[in-house]
Amino acid sequence: MEYFDNNPRPPSLDVHSETARTFIEQHASQGRRVALVTSGGTTVPLENQTVRFIDNFSAGTRGATSAEYFLESGYAVIFLHRQFSLLPYARHYSHSTNCFLDYMTFSSSGGVVIGDEYQHQMGDVLAKYKNAKQENTLLLLPFTTVNEYLWHLRDLAMSMQPLGPNSLFYLAAAVSDFFVPADRMVEHKIQSSEEFNSLHKPGEAGGAEPPAAHMEGKKLVIDLDPVPKFLKLLVDRWAPRSMIISFKLETDPSMLADKARYALKKYSHHLVIGNLLATRKYEVLLVSAGGEKWLRLPENRRSRSVTKLQDGVDGGDHEVIEIEAWIVPEIEKLHTQMIEKGDPRIRDGA
Repeated sequence: MEYFDNNPRPPSLDVHSETARTFIEQHASQGRRVALVTSGGTTVPLENQTVRFIDNFSAGTRGATSAEYFLESGYAVIFLHRQFSLLPYARHYSHSTNCFLDYMTFSSSGGVVIGDEYQHQMGDVLAKYKNAKQENTLLLLPFTTVNEYLWHLRDLAMSMQPLGPNSLFYLAAAVSDFFVPADRMVEHKIQSSEEFNSLHKPGEAGGAEPPAAHMEGKKLVIDLDPVPKFLKLLVDRWAPRSMIISFKLETDPSMLADKARYALKKYSHHLVIGNLLATRKYEVLLVSAGGEKWLRLPENRRSRSVTKLQDGVDGGDHEVIEIEAWIVPEIEKLHTQMIEKGDPRIRDGA
């Protein structure tokens, strides 16, 4: 793929690769399924020494929540996530409506303890986290830029090939559609001063093409290239025996099903999970070669908050459900069918 010849290898990749290989070898030897869950948004730097960048709104809620349910289903999880986005288990107290310190208080002896009202919920989360640590079933690998994401995805896919059909890719990260190629990126901070820029015009000497992001008078002009479509490469070359799940986010309900079907046909993978921006937390559309299926939480089972710790019960006596608690079992069932049939493309059931 030409992209990797022309854009720099991340400095963190070698260390992360070695850590991941050790993790994968452990679980391959134990016959355990391994899910690579990608999560959070990717940034697009406008300068090599980055001050300005393009970002998206993803906090990583879907990925972090799903990772927990994959772990509960017996998978080991490689969590490839945007740095500082939500993490499995920690997400329960890393949200905007409460500071994690709100869960703590002082005991009569002056020590710091969890407040009585949070003991049960926090204890349950802590037990699951400690079990994942003890069993070494959760590996956290961070990225920030879209370039780091693509390099890590390819490397991890190659490392997971020995797992064969026991490997699964759950591509929940919000990957940028456009980027600035390395050879068109300015080295230093783009100056906003019109007078200063009239004296310094990087990249334009001798008629050369200006940098992708540059000032023209008082305007910042950004000329982005499309990010290569990596999904087809993942399906056909990087992870040909793995189960691969992608996501399709739309804002127009009339387009969602058609766009999900189109993606499934174009990339020939196993499952597209379609969701609408306004309703993504309580309904999704599963589209596979075997058919289509909506998962919709009843209104009285939907949480009004980001975390179960804050709203353990919502709507009277009805326990809150997270949509990922329904998504992951459906995926596990499809994955089992794929493994048992020895067929890289699921044909029955959705």
